[in-house]
Amino acid sequence: MRTTLIAFISLLLLLLVTGVFWGTWFTLTRSIDSFSAEEFIHIGKVIIANVAVPMRILMPAAILFVSLWVVWYYNKKSIGFYFGILGLATLLITLLITLLVLVPIDNQIKEWDAATVPAEWTTLRHKWQAYHAGRTITSIISFACVALSVILSKKDEW
Repeated sequence: MRTTLIAFISLLLLLLVTGVFWGTWFTLTRSIDSFSAEEFIHIGKVIIANVAVPMRILMPAAILFVSLWVVWYYNKKSIGFYFGILGLATLLITLLITLLVLVPIDNQIKEWDAATVPAEWTTLRHKWQAYHAGRTITSIISFACVALSVILSKKDEW
């Protein structure tokens, strides 16, 4: 029963994390080139403010529960175990993209206004857009791998 609960919570948290990234990519990042500097700054600041605190809770919680799932589902003879490891690895890559690339860009955007936007803001926007897409892909892969791990796990191991 404990393993079933951990699997459920892992998938729920991954669904929420992936949903945030997918939603941002699907609704904003794909069309970000059409926004003026003022629109980009405004939208960026609003999104940063909306997701900063919740993602500081959701992402570590997802990593914790996926790690617990992998530890408790330790049958190394099962392909499901390896999907769990791959899911955890891609989730950690997602975190690294966020912390090493996107958060520093977000911190710059938070300081801008229409009068102080740097001349090379479109280059930074392009980098922001590319890494958002990459992070979305890694989070989707993570969710898919952990979901496969849960599906492939044997019921009697739960």
